[in-house]
Amino acid sequence: MKLSCGVDLIEVARVGAVLARWGDRFLTRIYTPGEVAYCGGRVPELAVRFAAKEATSKALGTGIVGLSWREMEVVPDRRGKPTILLRGRAAARATEIGLDRFEVSLSHSRDMAIAMVVAFGFTG
Repeated sequence: MKLSCGVDLIEVARVGAVLARWGDRFLTRIYTPGEVAYCGGRVPELAVRFAAKEATSKALGTGIVGLSWREMEVVPDRRGKPTILLRGRAAARATEIGLDRFEVSLSHSRDMAIAMVVAFGFTG
């Protein structure tokens, strides 16, 4: 079995400041339409999803280099538990290194947001 993990911690105010400065330009560069709709402008929710994307890129072993933010999407499952969906180069990288399942845990306070991603896969 192959395992990889990533974690990221971010200040909520930092995301709020970028959102205030760049508005929709920031949202459309980083988040999918589904994420934007789910977060409804709530900065802590946006921040924790930003952290999840960073943590996912770390689990993929690349950081954000060579990936697009929108290739990693945080969506709720039918019970509301956050899950990670990968597309494009992010999905290709996961396949390349033998990872096919990503689990994510999200948490935030008024000031900080954190995400932990554990990825695993079974190889031959």
